[in-house]
Amino acid sequence: MTDYLVYDVFTDQAFGGNQLAIFPDASALPEDRLQKIAAEFNFSEVTFVYPPDNSDHTAKVRIFTPTTEVDFAGHPTIGTIIALSNLGQASPMVLELGVGPLHCTCDDNGAAFTTDVPLQIFSHPDASLVARALGLPDSAIRTDTHEPVQASLGLPFVIAELDSRASLADCRPKTDIFREGAARYPTGLDFAIFAYIRDGWKITSRMFAPLDNIPEDPATGSASATLAALLTDILDAPQSLSFSQGDDMGRPSKIQATTTQNPVSVTLAGNAVQTMVGRLIL
Repeated sequence: MTDYLVYDVFTDQAFGGNQLAIFPDASALPEDRLQKIAAEFNFSEVTFVYPPDNSDHTAKVRIFTPTTEVDFAGHPTIGTIIALSNLGQASPMVLELGVGPLHCTCDDNGAAFTTDVPLQIFSHPDASLVARALGLPDSAIRTDTHEPVQASLGLPFVIAELDSRASLADCRPKTDIFREGAARYPTGLDFAIFAYIRDGWKITSRMFAPLDNIPEDPATGSASATLAALLTDILDAPQSLSFSQGDDMGRPSKIQATTTQNPVSVTLAGNAVQTMVGRLIL
């Protein structure tokens, strides 16, 4: 039997944000069960915590979606930091992820981590294809700041700016078009789309990954961090951004992202609240 915790992440209110299951000590879990456990929860991610490979670090964290293991994700990292802090782990921490060690902090205002993983650009998907995947007309895709871009800080997303809040609300993902996109632009996630609108430093966003059993994600820290790094490059200036996500699905979320330049680093911050404790019986 192995204990687990459930947190709502990127919120300070229960039943908001993004659900996360955390196994604070996963050492006894069979390797061949990890993916099945993540699928059983059917949250967008589950984290499994192990002793670190480097004794100077705090812990090693593995992250699983319902369909695959990923090297990096934002809300699992923030949620795990806060869970470990609540269990008595002192701040600062260093967590080992697939993208390398992340330096993390936690206090009464929430948690934060900084990544200096270089921004990767994989492709520039056809704007019409992105619009069709979102169930929108071509005119809903803005291209004046950037065209749709498939980018990553450890987890790839198609990032697309939309023309209005109304268009963002009108998104109706078409799974068959996502399949077409995944075939044309293959990466780790299957053509996951992070759609957003921007008003200065305020970002409102939605994320869809139906081919990865995530019809919609209420808070996507990794995509928010990727957009922050992308805008730092495009606008040639450090960014301080506030993200609102999840409102359209009744799970409002708040994510803060700040960046530096030369080289670009991204600090992602947010809160989390514990909602459940449980025990896995295998």
